[in-house]
Amino acid sequence: MLETVKRDQDVYTDQFAQFSQAVERAEPAWLSAMRKTAIARFADLGFPSTRHEDWKYTNIRSLVSAEFRLSESSPQLTEERLSSVAFTDLGCPRIVFEDGKFAPQLSELAALPEGLRVLRLSEALQAEGKLIERHLGQYAAFENQAFSALNTAFLSDGAFIHVAPGKVIEQPIQVLFVSTGQAADSVSHPRNLFLIEENSQARIIETYASLDETRHLTNSVTEVVLGANAVVDHVKLQNESRSCFHVGRTQVLQERSSTYTNHNLALGSGLARNDIATVLDGEGGLCYLNGLFAADGSQHVDNFTIMEHVKPNCDSWELYKGVLDDKARGVFHGRIIVHPDAQKTDSKQTNDNLLISDNALVNTKPQLEIYADDVKCTHGATIGQLEKEALFYLRSRGIEAEAARSLLIYAFASEIVNRIVHQPLRDQLHGYLADWLPNGHLVKEAD
Repeated sequence: MLETVKRDQDVYTDQFAQFSQAVERAEPAWLSAMRKTAIARFADLGFPSTRHEDWKYTNIRSLVSAEFRLSESSPQLTEERLSSVAFTDLGCPRIVFEDGKFAPQLSELAALPEGLRVLRLSEALQAEGKLIERHLGQYAAFENQAFSALNTAFLSDGAFIHVAPGKVIEQPIQVLFVSTGQAADSVSHPRNLFLIEENSQARIIETYASLDETRHLTNSVTEVVLGANAVVDHVKLQNESRSCFHVGRTQVLQERSSTYTNHNLALGSGLARNDIATVLDGEGGLCYLNGLFAADGSQHVDNFTIMEHVKPNCDSWELYKGVLDDKARGVFHGRIIVHPDAQKTDSKQTNDNLLISDNALVNTKPQLEIYADDVKCTHGATIGQLEKEALFYLRSRGIEAEAARSLLIYAFASEIVNRIVHQPLRDQLHGYLADWLPNGHLVKEAD
């Protein structure tokens, strides 16, 4: 087994030798050094297994045994083909990446408001070198995170979003990653850095999609930094193909009196893992984590969240919902950590799961680690099927059995969707849910 694991790692360490030679001449020394440290750490760590507590319910053997390689194709996707993919046209500025590479022909960045900069990461390294050096890789540590180490070693393209102090950006910005399937078993390592300075506001929609069923791996890392009094509404929407593997990490740092809201929507991929970690590092911070995972067939969706309270007088609320059909598997592992100095913390975590098949399964593990004595922290989880009383109520109003079931499932999931601010995205998600549900046409007829 150890020889097999080492061989799996060698696929990536061998690729790194060639990759680093190609990029290091054009990049700053500090980035080259960070890459080398990251690949060395990945070689030491190896891929996680079910023996790791944080991966206890997710077996990634099928991912690890595949030999994914960087795509060598150049962006050539047309607008016409892209428009056929769900959630790619939201009526707002967007920066698009095709198979991990910047696609200027699809990006719409003209006439951005004053105080907003949206660049590809490689361009930002040239234009904002000192700023990038100060932040890139400083929050999503990879000492104990194999996939983050791999992403850091191979980081090449991704989005850099910078909002200047005191600016309120009304329109959302979409960061769109599309896998085209031009090469089988390709891998991309998107790396995003979002800096929202003090007293500023922004909305960001981070989207992952596939054009076909060609197998690929997406291994993304997004770092988000909120200055004092900043407000960020951040959607991550993953709707890649069922043959895809998706491993994503979002790492957030909040300074004093900032407000961060995350909507994590996991709809696609055969195997998906989403890590979200927020650090409330300034007094008076607010954090909201909203999540929805909907899976059927043999999909496996793993959600791992950490809400870390470092400073006092911060509040956080977390609500994750899962809807599982057929033989789908779901995981929710949520951890709240309250540090000794984080007095007056108020934190609530809830995970509700709806199984609409006898063969579906979910593992849920809410967790509290409290090292302060003046706090209010609660957590809870539910797993169940549709309530008979609710079904009876709808049937008694003349609604057919199948329509009643679909309406109740739709209402359960819609609680998360309704929290999304951007109406075009919210409307498209409602349509997606109706189409995804068994007998979902009955939901549309009821509307």
